[in-house]
Amino acid sequence: MMTSPFSIPAQSRRIDPPRQRAAALRADGSVDDNDRSEIGPTPLAFAEWAALGLQVPQLATMREYRLQRICEQLAARDLGGILLFDPLNIRYATDSTNMQLWTTHNPARACFVAASGHVVLWDFHGCDHLSAHLPLVRELRSGASFFYFETGERTDEHARRFCAQVDELLRTHAGDNRRLAVDRIEVAGLRALDALGVQVQNGQAVTEFARLIKGPDEIRAMRCAVASCEAAIAEMRQAMRAGVTENDVWAALHGGNIRRGGEWIETRILSSGPRTNPWYQESGPRVLSDGDLLSFDTDLIGVYGFCVDMSRSWMCGGLEPTAEQKRLYRIAHEHIQVNADMVKPGVRFSELTANGHRLPESCRAQRYGVMFHGVGLCDEYPCIRYPEDFDAYGYEGELQPGMALCVEAYVGEVGGRDGIKLENQLLVTETGYEVLTHYPFEDSFLAA
Repeated sequence: MMTSPFSIPAQSRRIDPPRQRAAALRADGSVDDNDRSEIGPTPLAFAEWAALGLQVPQLATMREYRLQRICEQLAARDLGGILLFDPLNIRYATDSTNMQLWTTHNPARACFVAASGHVVLWDFHGCDHLSAHLPLVRELRSGASFFYFETGERTDEHARRFCAQVDELLRTHAGDNRRLAVDRIEVAGLRALDALGVQVQNGQAVTEFARLIKGPDEIRAMRCAVASCEAAIAEMRQAMRAGVTENDVWAALHGGNIRRGGEWIETRILSSGPRTNPWYQESGPRVLSDGDLLSFDTDLIGVYGFCVDMSRSWMCGGLEPTAEQKRLYRIAHEHIQVNADMVKPGVRFSELTANGHRLPESCRAQRYGVMFHGVGLCDEYPCIRYPEDFDAYGYEGELQPGMALCVEAYVGEVGGRDGIKLENQLLVTETGYEVLTHYPFEDSFLAA
């Protein structure tokens, strides 16, 4: 039987237990200390959630659930442990954050999780205090940086020094099991592990499957993140008017996210007028006029680090959409509604591809990259492809309760002026699905 990772001696905790018991706690179990290092939702977010009757997550049980999921994947794959560099995987394993965007391209943090549940976090130097509230982190270290900007011509030396620590941890906590999953690593680190006889395995499969099924507290956190995102979307709507730029509208989403305790946004995909076709044009200095179509995709990392990925298309100035805009909008709306209605446990990915709504042939060349994708701390496994892309990129799998998915469509004619982007976030339930995103669609586009 696997040793439980959750019974941690008091002396190894980073918060003194008597002091923790005496401290006032927020509804989610975090310490109610105005000067704390831990990030999290603001009073505005808590007030809005209370008004909506939302339950907040209990962070302690959410963290335990996630660590258990990783340990189960390691045990099932006969792995001694996993080494993580991806900031999102480190967040999942430890619920710690530190310069999330910066560390995506400067891998200065790492985490080792043994199959037994022992967690070691290498943080940026001088940053131990950022994880002081996390009792599941057994050891805090530094020195995981071995990328050229940080270590220059001494990169190989630093990689060997770091990997010697990993080797020692693997021997201590996994015995003779030399199989180590790694999600991503600099070339110097991979070579150093190989030289030590560590058998490096695919860590991305471990983390994607661990993150696949959301626990009850993760679902509560996601609902809260959606509510905060939609409040910020409403502020975007108020900011949209003739004379402002696309960037002005996009900034309202950023501002609303940050005010509520959200974290960052992965893209800035918002465009207006003729820039809505083709898709993937990011917000810029274009000035809006009444009658302009505006389409966007949030790609937002909100409160508790949860992604809210939804898309809407609006009309600036409240004018009547053209007949062509209505046609495109109705196609996109039908597309995501029909495809969402296929979602239930046991459905195969290939079935969703084969049986999904078909876009008009004239719009297929500019189809979105996926019909569905998973979502959690970011866009996650799986990607479910259109029929045109299945042979090249598709893979098989099955929907399960607890999976969160985004269903989406981009509809625009090749060479056309307008493009409509619609997307909803769903939760797979025991009997079907629940729509998590509730921001309304546009009656003016759907009316006859």
